[in-house]
Amino acid sequence: MTLYDLKGRSLTCLRDYSPDEIRALIEMGLEFKRRYYAGERVIPVLKGHSIAMIFEKPSTRTRVSFEVAAWQLGAKAMYLGWRELQLGRGETIADTARVLSRYVDGIVARVYEHEKVEELARYSRVPVINGLSDLSHPVQALGDYMTILEVKGRLKGVKLAFVGDGSDNVLHSLLIAGAKLGVDIVVATPKELRPREDILKAALDAAAESGSEIRIIEDPYTAVSGADVVYTDVWVSMGQESMREEKTRLLRPYQVNRRLMEAAGGKALFMHCLPAHRGEEVTDEVIDGPWSIVWDQAENRLHIQKAVLAALIA
Repeated sequence: MTLYDLKGRSLTCLRDYSPDEIRALIEMGLEFKRRYYAGERVIPVLKGHSIAMIFEKPSTRTRVSFEVAAWQLGAKAMYLGWRELQLGRGETIADTARVLSRYVDGIVARVYEHEKVEELARYSRVPVINGLSDLSHPVQALGDYMTILEVKGRLKGVKLAFVGDGSDNVLHSLLIAGAKLGVDIVVATPKELRPREDILKAALDAAAESGSEIRIIEDPYTAVSGADVVYTDVWVSMGQESMREEKTRLLRPYQVNRRLMEAAGGKALFMHCLPAHRGEEVTDEVIDGPWSIVWDQAENRLHIQKAVLAALIA
Protein backbone atom coordinates (compact mmCIF):
# COMPACT_ATOMS: atom_id res chain seq x y z
CA MET A 1 0.00 0.00 0.00
CA THR A 2 1.29 3.46 -0.88
CA LEU A 3 0.81 6.68 1.01
CA TYR A 4 -1.98 7.72 -1.36
CA ASP A 5 -4.19 4.61 -1.42
CA LEU A 6 -6.38 6.04 1.33
CA LYS A 7 -6.65 9.55 -0.09
CA GLY A 8 -10.12 11.02 0.31
CA ARG A 9 -11.32 8.43 2.84
CA SER A 10 -12.91 9.42 6.13
CA LEU A 11 -11.95 7.65 9.37
CA THR A 12 -14.94 7.47 11.68
CA CYS A 13 -14.64 3.85 12.86
CA LEU A 14 -12.04 1.15 12.19
CA ARG A 15 -14.81 -1.23 11.13
CA ASP A 16 -14.53 0.49 7.74
CA TYR A 17 -10.79 -0.28 7.35
CA SER A 18 -9.21 -3.56 6.24
CA PRO A 19 -6.38 -5.26 8.15
CA ASP A 20 -3.92 -4.19 5.44
CA GLU A 21 -5.09 -0.56 5.63
CA ILE A 22 -4.71 -0.53 9.42
CA ARG A 23 -1.24 -2.07 9.19
CA ALA A 24 -0.23 0.49 6.55
CA LEU A 25 -1.21 3.39 8.79
CA ILE A 26 0.72 1.90 11.72
CA GLU A 27 3.82 1.32 9.60
CA MET A 28 3.52 4.85 8.27
CA GLY A 29 3.37 6.18 11.82
CA LEU A 30 6.55 4.28 12.69
CA GLU A 31 8.25 5.68 9.60
CA PHE A 32 7.28 9.24 10.50
CA LYS A 33 8.69 8.65 13.99
CA ARG A 34 11.96 7.25 12.62
CA ARG A 35 12.35 10.27 10.36
CA TYR A 36 11.47 12.65 13.21
CA TYR A 37 14.27 11.26 15.37
CA ALA A 38 16.62 11.31 12.39
CA GLY A 39 16.16 15.08 12.31
CA GLU A 40 13.28 15.48 9.82
CA ARG A 41 10.94 17.43 12.08
CA VAL A 42 9.07 18.87 9.10
CA ILE A 43 8.01 16.70 6.14
CA PRO A 44 5.81 19.11 4.14
CA VAL A 45 3.57 16.66 2.26
CA LEU A 46 0.58 18.84 3.25
CA LYS A 47 2.12 22.22 2.44
CA GLY A 48 -0.65 24.69 1.63
CA HIS A 49 -3.38 22.49 3.14
CA SER A 50 -5.70 23.38 6.01
CA ILE A 51 -7.42 21.26 8.67
CA ALA A 52 -10.54 22.25 10.62
CA MET A 53 -10.66 20.79 14.13
CA ILE A 54 -14.17 20.81 15.61
CA PHE A 55 -14.07 20.03 19.33
CA GLU A 56 -17.26 19.56 21.33
CA LYS A 57 -15.31 17.95 24.22
CA PRO A 58 -12.14 19.06 26.07
CA SER A 59 -8.85 17.53 24.95
CA THR A 60 -5.13 17.51 25.63
CA ARG A 61 -3.49 14.74 23.60
CA THR A 62 -5.88 14.70 20.63
CA ARG A 63 -5.89 18.46 20.14
CA VAL A 64 -2.16 19.04 20.61
CA SER A 65 -1.04 15.98 18.64
CA PHE A 66 -3.23 16.89 15.65
CA GLU A 67 -2.16 20.55 15.69
CA VAL A 68 1.53 19.69 15.90
CA ALA A 69 1.17 16.87 13.36
CA ALA A 70 -0.48 19.22 10.88
CA TRP A 71 2.28 21.82 11.38
CA GLN A 72 5.03 19.22 10.93
CA LEU A 73 3.36 18.18 7.65
CA GLY A 74 3.23 21.79 6.45
CA ALA A 75 -0.51 22.30 7.03
CA LYS A 76 -2.44 24.81 9.12
CA ALA A 77 -4.81 23.41 11.75
CA MET A 78 -7.65 25.57 13.09
CA TYR A 79 -9.17 24.77 16.47
CA LEU A 80 -12.93 25.40 16.37
CA GLY A 81 -14.85 25.06 19.61
CA TRP A 82 -18.37 23.72 19.08
CA ARG A 83 -19.95 26.80 20.65
CA GLU A 84 -17.63 29.14 18.78
CA LEU A 85 -19.18 27.95 15.52
CA GLN A 86 -22.72 28.52 14.36
CA LEU A 87 -23.32 24.94 15.51
CA GLY A 88 -23.70 26.47 18.96
CA ARG A 89 -26.57 28.65 17.65
CA GLY A 90 -28.46 25.93 15.83
CA GLU A 91 -26.84 25.55 12.41
CA THR A 92 -27.13 21.93 11.35
CA ILE A 93 -24.17 19.58 11.25
CA ALA A 94 -24.91 18.89 7.58
CA ASP A 95 -24.75 22.59 6.67
CA THR A 96 -21.56 23.03 8.68
CA ALA A 97 -19.98 20.11 6.84
CA ARG A 98 -21.07 21.47 3.46
CA VAL A 99 -19.52 24.88 4.19
CA LEU A 100 -16.31 23.84 5.93
CA SER A 101 -15.46 21.30 3.25
CA ARG A 102 -15.47 24.14 0.70
CA TYR A 103 -12.76 25.87 2.77
CA VAL A 104 -10.52 23.15 4.20
CA ASP A 105 -8.88 19.91 3.11
CA GLY A 106 -9.84 17.81 6.12
CA ILE A 107 -11.95 17.89 9.28
CA VAL A 108 -11.09 16.42 12.68
CA ALA A 109 -14.09 16.12 15.01
CA ARG A 110 -14.21 15.27 18.72
CA VAL A 111 -17.84 14.86 19.75
CA TYR A 112 -20.14 13.32 22.33
CA GLU A 113 -22.42 11.30 20.06
CA HIS A 114 -20.93 9.17 17.29
CA GLU A 115 -23.82 10.08 15.00
CA LYS A 116 -22.43 13.62 14.78
CA VAL A 117 -19.11 12.57 13.27
CA GLU A 118 -20.95 10.22 10.91
CA GLU A 119 -23.18 13.08 9.77
CA LEU A 120 -20.19 15.33 9.22
CA ALA A 121 -18.61 12.65 7.05
CA ARG A 122 -21.83 12.08 5.12
CA TYR A 123 -22.14 15.71 4.02
CA SER A 124 -18.45 16.66 3.75
CA ARG A 125 -16.50 16.82 0.49
CA VAL A 126 -13.24 16.18 2.38
CA PRO A 127 -12.10 13.45 4.78
CA VAL A 128 -13.52 13.55 8.31
CA ILE A 129 -11.43 12.03 11.10
CA ASN A 130 -12.97 10.90 14.36
CA GLY A 131 -10.94 12.40 17.20
CA LEU A 132 -13.19 10.61 19.73
CA SER A 133 -16.88 9.84 20.01
CA ASP A 134 -18.95 7.85 22.49
CA LEU A 135 -18.64 4.81 20.21
CA SER A 136 -15.00 4.77 19.23
CA HIS A 137 -11.58 6.40 19.31
CA PRO A 138 -9.86 5.06 16.18
CA VAL A 139 -6.76 7.27 16.24
CA GLN A 140 -6.09 6.22 19.85
CA ALA A 141 -6.21 2.53 18.93
CA LEU A 142 -3.93 3.06 15.93
CA GLY A 143 -1.37 4.80 18.13
CA ASP A 144 -1.69 2.07 20.76
CA TYR A 145 -1.01 -0.76 18.33
CA MET A 146 1.86 1.24 16.87
CA THR A 147 3.30 1.37 20.40
CA ILE A 148 2.82 -2.37 20.99
CA LEU A 149 4.48 -3.20 17.67
CA GLU A 150 7.35 -0.86 18.49
CA VAL A 151 7.93 -2.36 21.96
CA LYS A 152 7.02 -6.02 21.40
CA GLY A 153 8.16 -6.33 17.78
CA ARG A 154 4.94 -8.00 16.67
CA LEU A 155 1.16 -7.76 16.88
CA LYS A 156 -0.11 -11.18 15.84
CA GLY A 157 -0.33 -13.42 18.88
CA VAL A 158 0.21 -10.61 21.38
CA LYS A 159 -2.16 -10.92 24.35
CA LEU A 160 -3.83 -7.68 25.46
CA ALA A 161 -5.86 -7.73 28.67
CA PHE A 162 -8.24 -4.80 29.09
CA VAL A 163 -9.39 -4.36 32.70
CA GLY A 164 -12.28 -2.05 33.49
CA ASP A 165 -15.29 -0.62 31.66
CA GLY A 166 -16.17 -2.95 28.78
CA SER A 167 -18.49 -0.33 27.25
CA ASP A 168 -15.53 2.06 26.84
CA ASN A 169 -15.08 3.78 23.47
CA VAL A 170 -11.31 3.18 23.41
CA LEU A 171 -11.87 -0.53 24.07
CA HIS A 172 -14.33 -0.67 21.16
CA SER A 173 -11.60 0.54 18.81
CA LEU A 174 -8.99 -1.74 20.39
CA LEU A 175 -11.31 -4.70 19.85
CA ILE A 176 -12.00 -3.94 16.20
CA ALA A 177 -8.41 -3.13 15.22
CA GLY A 178 -6.85 -5.82 17.39
CA ALA A 179 -9.06 -8.55 16.01
CA LYS A 180 -8.13 -7.52 12.47
CA LEU A 181 -4.42 -7.49 13.36
CA GLY A 182 -4.40 -10.91 15.03
CA VAL A 183 -4.11 -9.63 18.62
CA ASP A 184 -5.63 -11.85 21.32
CA ILE A 185 -7.82 -9.69 23.60
CA VAL A 186 -9.32 -10.62 26.95
CA VAL A 187 -11.66 -8.08 28.52
CA ALA A 188 -12.30 -8.24 32.26
CA THR A 189 -15.42 -6.24 33.04
CA PRO A 190 -18.61 -6.47 35.11
CA LYS A 191 -21.50 -8.11 33.29
CA GLU A 192 -23.35 -4.78 33.41
CA LEU A 193 -20.63 -3.08 31.35
CA ARG A 194 -20.00 -5.42 28.44
CA PRO A 195 -18.99 -4.02 25.04
CA ARG A 196 -21.74 -3.03 22.63
CA GLU A 197 -23.08 -6.11 20.91
CA ASP A 198 -22.53 -4.78 17.36
CA ILE A 199 -18.90 -3.94 18.17
CA LEU A 200 -18.33 -7.31 19.80
CA LYS A 201 -19.85 -9.11 16.81
CA ALA A 202 -17.65 -7.16 14.40
CA ALA A 203 -14.59 -8.01 16.49
CA LEU A 204 -15.49 -11.69 16.68
CA ASP A 205 -16.06 -11.82 12.92
CA ALA A 206 -12.67 -10.19 12.31
CA ALA A 207 -11.01 -12.54 14.81
CA ALA A 208 -12.38 -15.52 12.92
CA GLU A 209 -10.61 -14.21 9.82
CA SER A 210 -7.29 -13.38 11.51
CA GLY A 211 -7.12 -16.33 13.89
CA SER A 212 -7.09 -14.19 17.03
CA GLU A 213 -9.12 -14.82 20.18
CA ILE A 214 -11.59 -12.41 21.80
CA ARG A 215 -12.95 -13.21 25.26
CA ILE A 216 -15.16 -11.24 27.66
CA ILE A 217 -14.91 -12.41 31.28
CA GLU A 218 -15.45 -10.95 34.75
CA ASP A 219 -12.32 -11.93 36.71
CA PRO A 220 -9.41 -9.49 36.19
CA TYR A 221 -6.80 -11.91 37.55
CA THR A 222 -7.77 -14.57 35.05
CA ALA A 223 -7.73 -11.96 32.29
CA VAL A 224 -4.22 -10.67 32.94
CA SER A 225 -2.54 -14.06 33.39
CA GLY A 226 0.21 -14.32 30.77
CA ALA A 227 -0.68 -10.95 29.23
CA ASP A 228 1.82 -8.97 27.16
CA VAL A 229 -0.12 -5.77 27.80
CA VAL A 230 -2.49 -4.75 30.60
CA TYR A 231 -4.65 -1.81 29.52
CA THR A 232 -7.18 0.30 31.37
CA ASP A 233 -9.10 3.56 30.98
CA VAL A 234 -11.01 5.91 33.26
CA TRP A 235 -14.09 4.51 34.92
CA VAL A 236 -16.29 7.55 34.19
CA SER A 237 -15.91 9.23 30.81
CA MET A 238 -16.89 12.79 29.93
CA GLY A 239 -20.66 12.99 29.75
CA GLN A 240 -21.19 10.09 32.19
CA GLU A 241 -20.93 12.09 35.40
CA SER A 242 -24.44 11.06 36.49
CA MET A 243 -23.24 7.43 36.46
CA ARG A 244 -20.16 8.03 38.63
CA GLU A 245 -21.41 6.42 41.83
CA GLU A 246 -22.76 3.28 40.15
CA LYS A 247 -19.79 2.77 37.82
CA THR A 248 -17.28 3.33 40.62
CA ARG A 249 -19.06 0.69 42.71
CA LEU A 250 -19.01 -1.81 39.85
CA LEU A 251 -15.41 -1.14 38.83
CA ARG A 252 -13.66 -0.86 42.19
CA PRO A 253 -12.49 -4.53 41.99
CA TYR A 254 -10.93 -3.77 38.58
CA GLN A 255 -8.26 -1.33 39.71
CA VAL A 256 -4.87 -1.99 38.09
CA ASN A 257 -2.44 -2.11 41.00
CA ARG A 258 0.84 -3.83 41.88
CA ARG A 259 -0.89 -7.07 42.84
CA LEU A 260 -2.68 -7.30 39.50
CA MET A 261 0.45 -6.47 37.47
CA GLU A 262 2.47 -9.07 39.37
CA ALA A 263 -0.27 -11.61 38.64
CA ALA A 264 0.12 -10.85 34.94
CA GLY A 265 3.71 -12.12 34.89
CA GLY A 266 7.10 -10.70 34.10
CA LYS A 267 6.51 -9.75 30.45
CA ALA A 268 3.43 -7.59 31.05
CA LEU A 269 3.51 -3.87 30.24
CA PHE A 270 0.95 -1.29 31.31
CA MET A 271 -0.93 1.05 28.96
CA HIS A 272 -3.50 3.78 29.54
CA CYS A 273 -4.92 6.18 26.94
CA LEU A 274 -4.91 9.06 29.50
CA PRO A 275 -5.96 11.16 31.28
CA ALA A 276 -5.58 8.85 34.27
CA HIS A 277 -7.57 9.21 37.46
CA ARG A 278 -4.80 8.08 39.77
CA GLY A 279 -6.05 6.09 42.72
CA GLU A 280 -9.15 4.97 40.83
CA GLU A 281 -8.53 2.77 37.78
CA VAL A 282 -4.74 2.71 38.32
CA THR A 283 -2.35 3.31 41.19
CA ASP A 284 0.67 5.61 41.09
CA GLU A 285 3.12 2.74 41.50
CA VAL A 286 1.83 1.13 38.31
CA ILE A 287 1.55 4.16 36.03
CA ASP A 288 4.89 5.51 37.27
CA GLY A 289 6.48 2.09 37.66
CA PRO A 290 8.62 -0.21 35.52
CA TRP A 291 5.61 -1.74 33.79
CA SER A 292 4.40 1.57 32.32
CA ILE A 293 4.83 2.60 28.70
CA VAL A 294 2.09 5.23 28.82
CA TRP A 295 4.38 8.13 27.94
CA ASP A 296 5.69 6.37 24.81
CA GLN A 297 2.06 5.58 24.02
CA ALA A 298 1.09 9.25 24.41
CA GLU A 299 4.00 10.42 22.25
CA ASN A 300 3.03 8.05 19.47
CA ARG A 301 -0.28 9.86 19.10
CA LEU A 302 1.72 12.60 17.35
CA HIS A 303 3.30 10.27 14.83
CA ILE A 304 0.13 8.28 14.08
CA GLN A 305 -1.79 11.54 13.54
CA LYS A 306 0.80 12.47 10.92
CA ALA A 307 0.21 9.11 9.23
CA VAL A 308 -3.57 9.56 9.25
CA LEU A 309 -3.47 13.13 7.93
CA ALA A 310 -0.89 12.32 5.25
CA ALA A 311 -2.65 9.17 4.05
CA LEU A 312 -6.17 10.62 3.92
CA ILE A 313 -5.40 14.15 2.72
CA ALA A 314 -2.01 14.33 0.96
